[in-house]
Amino acid sequence: MEINKLLENEWVDKSIKVLITIIISLIIYSIVSSIIKKYSKRDKLEKLAGKKTTTYIRLARSITRYLFILLTFLIILEILEINITSIIAGVGLFGAVFGLALQDFIKDIIRGTTILSDDYFKVGDVVKYKDIEGKVLILGLKTTKIKDLKTGNTISIANRNIDEIEVVSKYVYVNIPMPYEVNVDKAEEVINKIVNDIKENNKVEECTYKSVNELSESSILYLLEITTNPINKRQVKRDALKIILTEFEQNNIEVPYNQLDIHQK
Repeated sequence: MEINKLLENEWVDKSIKVLITIIISLIIYSIVSSIIKKYSKRDKLEKLAGKKTTTYIRLARSITRYLFILLTFLIILEILEINITSIIAGVGLFGAVFGLALQDFIKDIIRGTTILSDDYFKVGDVVKYKDIEGKVLILGLKTTKIKDLKTGNTISIANRNIDEIEVVSKYVYVNIPMPYEVNVDKAEEVINKIVNDIKENNKVEECTYKSVNELSESSILYLLEITTNPINKRQVKRDALKIILTEFEQNNIEVPYNQLDIHQK
């Protein structure tokens, strides 16, 4: 009897409806999210449609989350018989402050859609943000998440900061410092061996000798251009430097360094 009276209470009835709405919304969201997640695995999807489609699908997951939150909120307001228009009109100053607080959020969403429409970068690309180079893991409506290639840490970047993000190229430039005592013909003979050795690295797509780059104080700098996946740039450069040192040792060439000559009278 008491339970019946309790259920007949208007606020109890509304509370139950709100609870049911939230539960149903979470169940539907979980199902939709699972379907999107299943088809957004990069190793399978990229083979069919490429990185850009992968990015759109992962963004769809983010949009779905915000959409479900918004729809659930609106349904709850309807159940509670709350007039949204009257609330906005009645809050006055609070509404203005709330609007200002949303500015950054709106900027992030606008920038997020701009990243996709103008093709700034995609999921899987390597980008640079301040002193951090990382691989784009998730491109959401509000933030972009990247994995720092140096530390492995995951970093979230607000999309409004897109102007500070640079897409890392696939080129690695390495200077080979040759002593002035080594003539150009001999230097280029050694460099050709270095180029061939670098090309044997399975992470290297191409390696090209670009000629003399600079006449420095202690050496002549010969420039190499190496093409590789941006993810491998750090390791490829380390491997190239090791090959250079090895060839120098085999040809009895000393690595130049700055020297200070002191003359006494």
